[in-house]
Amino acid sequence: MKVTLAILALNELDGLKAIMPKIDPAWVDQIIMLDGNSTDGSIEWYQEQGYEYYVQKKKGIRHAWDEVYDKIKGEVLITFSPDGNSVPELLPPLIEKMKEGYDMVIVSRYKDEAVSEDDDIITAFGNWCFTNLVNVLFGSKYTDVMVMYRAYKTKLIFDLDLDKDYTYEFPERLFHTKISWEPLLSARAARLKLKIGEIPGDEPARIGGERKLQIIRWGSAYLYQIIRERFVRHKFGLEP
Repeated sequence: MKVTLAILALNELDGLKAIMPKIDPAWVDQIIMLDGNSTDGSIEWYQEQGYEYYVQKKKGIRHAWDEVYDKIKGEVLITFSPDGNSVPELLPPLIEKMKEGYDMVIVSRYKDEAVSEDDDIITAFGNWCFTNLVNVLFGSKYTDVMVMYRAYKTKLIFDLDLDKDYTYEFPERLFHTKISWEPLLSARAARLKLKIGEIPGDEPARIGGERKLQIIRWGSAYLYQIIRERFVRHKFGLEP
């Protein structure tokens, strides 16, 4: 089982310097730095450290994926934030859990005794609402549908049409934003009854950089996507 670790960063040089030395390259088969056009020296740092990296051309995380599909070598993809929110030491247990035959394993900030030090009252409530909404609509048992830190079979990107513009275009136009695919990935995986697992994982406070969360716009776009997913039947790769 080949594993690609994708590190998504935009002006996170302080976090990169603190977090990346804690990641043993032997844990995975590929590490690729996916950069959103940093201006803080991150790109030069990748070069100095010898990391494989790609600087995206079009704004928005989902567009970054569009540009690097052909560079992902692993059958399993792990998405990781280098701002301190993702704990490197959880990579080995995350990979081991995937080896048990799961389609996706989430590092949950709310499972068992795990806690998020990065949450405020608004984001904590929002995460709780979205998680419970997906569970009610799709009969799942998630404790965290929003988090980036997760591993999943790379082919799900295509099987679940996460690479298709129709999945995002209308809510992005409606709410004037660009969104990622984690909430929809969670919803579609649950809708199709894929094998989904979670491991508990704390979310430490971010290290340097700036928080890029657009609470109202992203929240509204994700809510639209999830509701649409429940009541509008799309015919994509794994349609039951």
